[in-house]
Amino acid sequence: MAPTSERSGGDGLWQAGWYRFARALHSPNFGPRPVGAHVDLIVLHSISLPPGRYGGDEVQQLFTNRLDWDADPYFERIRGLEVSAHFFVRRNGELWQFVSCDDRAWHAGASSWRGRTNCNDDSIGIELEGLEGEGFEAPQYETLASLCPAIAQHYPIAFIAGHEHIAPGRKEDPGSGFDWPLLQSQTGWDRAMFPDAVVQR
Repeated sequence: MAPTSERSGGDGLWQAGWYRFARALHSPNFGPRPVGAHVDLIVLHSISLPPGRYGGDEVQQLFTNRLDWDADPYFERIRGLEVSAHFFVRRNGELWQFVSCDDRAWHAGASSWRGRTNCNDDSIGIELEGLEGEGFEAPQYETLASLCPAIAQHYPIAFIAGHEHIAPGRKEDPGSGFDWPLLQSQTGWDRAMFPDAVVQR
């Protein structure tokens, strides 16, 4: 699938890599993609701060370097961390965007997929409010079912995987509670786009 235009001004849904239906909150934690980067991968993550607590603004604060490290004992373990994702989907399906998809967000870390390393270079990261191993909410799947195809209309997406698949042994999210067959059914995407372990061929 050819991209509509990875660096274009907009096509109705997109403006300079920003998605029309997401709530924008700009993160300073990003950089340019390498010249010639082929943005063909979506990476799904899960996050909650502190782990297992939902509904607060701590994730937004983390991605914008405004988290109060002393507000919870857990935060001492991540003090000084500078990270971001392109998107964040709350439990109620609310969608936030922190980095233009034309740019490189800092979500994957050391990683490898489809024969390439450094997945940050050519992927789009989506964080789901949740905890690895636990379930996710219907509104989150509904948001993904519209967001993922919208991304694929604008970028040449050929693969979708979890953080656990691109960084096995280091990361476990979104984990066993994420319903990959449901997402495959909702998007109608070919099974070959998904990791072998999560959908039946």
